[in-house]
Amino acid sequence: MNSIVDRIRASFTDSIQTKINAADSILNMVAEASEEMVQALLEGHKILACGNGGSACDALHFSSEMLNRFRHERPSLPAIALTADTATLTSIANDYHFSDVYAKQIRALGQPHDLLLAITTSGNSTNIVNAVKAAHDKNMHVIALTGRDGGKLVDYFGEKDIEIRVPADDTARIQETHLLIIHCICDIIDFRLFGHGEVTT
Repeated sequence: MNSIVDRIRASFTDSIQTKINAADSILNMVAEASEEMVQALLEGHKILACGNGGSACDALHFSSEMLNRFRHERPSLPAIALTADTATLTSIANDYHFSDVYAKQIRALGQPHDLLLAITTSGNSTNIVNAVKAAHDKNMHVIALTGRDGGKLVDYFGEKDIEIRVPADDTARIQETHLLIIHCICDIIDFRLFGHGEVTT
């Protein structure tokens, strides 16, 4: 039994250490990305989010926090998880290619100065690379949550794009840290737009 408990404890320890390592290297990037989202929302733009597998769930998680609420009551904020529409995803994958499932949606839904939140642990998914290309074609900036060495995606970032790269190689640890980053971004958006969490005297 102790060996099982030890494995679980090791997972907790690894996750905590990954977040500590990330805190030493990416906090400024998280702050910059949060401010970019705040500005886009203030100017009446929206945020599109995408990813694969667990990262697809992170995109859904982000949009739900925006459309509903994070911690406090507030107006809904415009965000669309491009991972949510099963009929659209499967029709594009069937009629064209899975590598186009996000790019085609961005071409239809994206407007200049909207933001794309691209979430990928490896940075090597062709559909995410194509999503970034489509976002640039629509004059959208990109905020990317990545890991490892950033993968192929790093070759496609524009000058004003923001990459938040978790300094880890294990997919589970990267995904856990991505979720914390998403919660930090949601917190900053609420704080900057609505003053939630501000200390008053």
